[in-house]
Amino acid sequence: MTSLRFVLTPACVAASLCLASLAAHAQTTKAPKVQLWMDVSTGTMAGMPEMDSLPTGGGMVGGLLGGGSGAPGMGGSNTAYGNARAMSIMPPRVIDIALHNTLRPGVEASQAIPAGMRMGESLPLLPPRAQPAQSEPGEIPKEYQQHQPKGRILIYWGCGATVRAGQPRVVDLARAKPSDYAQAFAGRAVPDRAPRVGPAYALYPNERNQVNLSAGSSLVGDHQVRGDGVPASMRFTLGAAQDLMPAIDLRTTGKPQDSMGTSWQPVRNARAYYLHAMSQNGDDLVMWSSAETPDTGMGLFDYLSPATIDRWLKERVLLQPETTQCAIPQGIFAGGRDATPMLRMMAYGGESHIVHPPRPADPKAAWEPEWAVRVRVKAHTMAMLGQDMPQGARGGVGAAPAGTSSTGAYTSGMGANAGGQPQGDGGSDAAGNNVVNPVNLLRGIFGR
Repeated sequence: MTSLRFVLTPACVAASLCLASLAAHAQTTKAPKVQLWMDVSTGTMAGMPEMDSLPTGGGMVGGLLGGGSGAPGMGGSNTAYGNARAMSIMPPRVIDIALHNTLRPGVEASQAIPAGMRMGESLPLLPPRAQPAQSEPGEIPKEYQQHQPKGRILIYWGCGATVRAGQPRVVDLARAKPSDYAQAFAGRAVPDRAPRVGPAYALYPNERNQVNLSAGSSLVGDHQVRGDGVPASMRFTLGAAQDLMPAIDLRTTGKPQDSMGTSWQPVRNARAYYLHAMSQNGDDLVMWSSAETPDTGMGLFDYLSPATIDRWLKERVLLQPETTQCAIPQGIFAGGRDATPMLRMMAYGGESHIVHPPRPADPKAAWEPEWAVRVRVKAHTMAMLGQDMPQGARGGVGAAPAGTSSTGAYTSGMGANAGGQPQGDGGSDAAGNNVVNPVNLLRGIFGR
């Protein structure tokens, strides 16, 4: 009798695994009828006291730094949904809430919150008013995409006291075709997983309520969403992992001609860190990031999923959570006499998903969740490099450096005059140092 033999080829094994996977996920699943998204952000300016508002015009400056319309990101109150994704530092703590109720789309609702949030008993969730188009975080405004650029982009990367072999990567914008120069900013970017809000959603903040989170606020506790069509069971509890992250306690040392140092205290619940600095040198833009990969790094300032964090930690794009310092290579910003280098730092927090009812243990059982909640947290800070910050003036919670007016540093650095309108020329701080003007920094490159 001839025996039968089964040979497991790689293709056969792969097919078997696929069939097993499909069988394990044969569960009938429907999308939740009601979904809630909560984004929470903590932002500061290193060496500056926290400020809830500042009379800067926002607008284009806010767009350059990831803000929205009105006075988002860099100044003003949190008056519109979407600022949590930006590099908002005024107000320092921002919460965005979006509700999508498929049973009653676009109908007002409310969210009962714990007393520890210090924002009242509940927050109104309202359908959005029509808003002008906004720039995505890290996106170059459209008016700068319409002009042939000039100058170069010099890209450095990696923590260390000296410039590594093979650096910088140079992008000569003047030689690029008009259709190609935008590729200079193409690179690794955060996948956009934000809800596509529209008339069918209900949002916070809104025109009725723009109360901000305070320094002592905490999201820990019981929450409940109420409204027409919202299931009565939509109650959930947030814990320490979903709470506000503390302000980043950042310190910088050294001058632009030196190897400048950055150090920080570990940030609670941080899963990874990322630093990025840039400065203008004539028509050139000098960029540096803490990543071990060459990239402009402009697209990483947003929330990251746990899977993306794990992948980018493995690829050494992000710094490990136990990291507490990173050196900037010597002299890469020494030629930038037009502006003080500006540093941005991210501390990526966690992402939590709450679904009711939970997924059944039986993979064959039908699953029809009534509602789902997603909570994301992050913290970020900004710093002017070349200005040592002594103990007690770190993390955006201490006093401003001696002889420097915190408000004056902001208005000059962000190119805003006393009336809140962007200025055409660069500014200087109280010590007479030129401060980066993001408007002119982009103008020098894109010929404006």
